[in-house]
Amino acid sequence: MSEVRPKPWWRLLLLLALALALLAVFGSGIHRYLSLDQIKGHQAELAATVARAPAAAAATFFVIYVVVAGVAIPGAAPVLTLLSGALFGLVGGTILSSFASTLGATVSFLGARYLFRNLVQRRFAGRGGASWRRFDAGIAREGAFYLFALRLVPVIPFIAINVLAGLTALPTWTFYWVSQAGMLAGTVVYVNAGQRLAQVESLSGLFTPALIASFALLAAVPLAGRGLVAAIRKRRAAIGCRRPRRFDRNLIVIGAGAAGLISALIGTTTRARVTLIERAAMGGDCLNTGCVPSKALLRTAALLAAARDSRRLGIARLEPTVRFAEVMARIRQVIERIAPNDSIARYEALGVEVVSGSARLVDPWTVAVGERQLTARAIVIATGARPRVPSIPGLAQTGYLTSETVWSL
Repeated sequence: MSEVRPKPWWRLLLLLALALALLAVFGSGIHRYLSLDQIKGHQAELAATVARAPAAAAATFFVIYVVVAGVAIPGAAPVLTLLSGALFGLVGGTILSSFASTLGATVSFLGARYLFRNLVQRRFAGRGGASWRRFDAGIAREGAFYLFALRLVPVIPFIAINVLAGLTALPTWTFYWVSQAGMLAGTVVYVNAGQRLAQVESLSGLFTPALIASFALLAAVPLAGRGLVAAIRKRRAAIGCRRPRRFDRNLIVIGAGAAGLISALIGTTTRARVTLIERAAMGGDCLNTGCVPSKALLRTAALLAAARDSRRLGIARLEPTVRFAEVMARIRQVIERIAPNDSIARYEALGVEVVSGSARLVDPWTVAVGERQLTARAIVIATGARPRVPSIPGLAQTGYLTSETVWSL
């Protein structure tokens, strides 16, 4: 998750620009005219101004729209979009409103990013930092799909979308072009209604339930397209492979570590026929070289540290003697005590077929173990990890230890 690090003067300049924009809107009194009743009352006067100087009027309208949308005056953007249809027609009003609203939204987006994103990032860095980083990376990669869907649903306040998007890692250009495309349909609805401004009684009346449902269906198009692309890729990956007419089992799980054991347990609980394949020790890293032995060692270390710090607890003198061989023997005893929970016998008693050996994927539905070939509708690959030894000259001669070998000391 990358931090946004604007220079102090840049942040100050942005705050000054936003303050000046707010001062211009409220100081000039423009905000008082940004209601449906006001623009209907001044429609003839505004139309006469456009007729006298159409280019200047269009430029002025565009600037006002960008500023108003940028500072996010509630309810102002739809009113201005209606006014654009009344003053500049369907084509001219759509062009002006579409670009002005997108630029204004981008101003709000950038304001949230440069003023608040770092604060949000620090807030989530301590608690749930990994989850936030995954979310942020996902938005940077696939945020265009979700933003487009949100832009098409007119019941969601666009200012909320602008600010929340600015707090994520969504690229600015992606935000701009997706907003331009996503808001276009709604803009056309407002501009078209603006051509009959005198007949418009309320903004809420412009979007009927049927129209909102249509936009919601349209919003599902990019997500459905994404699913279709994934299905096509999956089908292409299976080209040249023959799908079995019948499957030997419902689920094959490769790897009997924490993830594989849970997968097999869930499968057999739902009465699926499950085969679990493991080439080494049941329980995987967690039981044999990771969670269990490391926590057992930490328990001993914590007691030793407390004993050495006994004076702070009012105990005059404790001088513990560490017998390392006994420490390691206890760790192995802890593993042996927990091992029955992850054993072959337990899982076979639960109804899981356990196969010892190395698994090899033959195709998307077939796994080979030695001479046997097993087929299943679904295959879970939970093969875990192993230590990576860096290629440092001379390291091999030092007798180095890894998380797999240290427990044999």
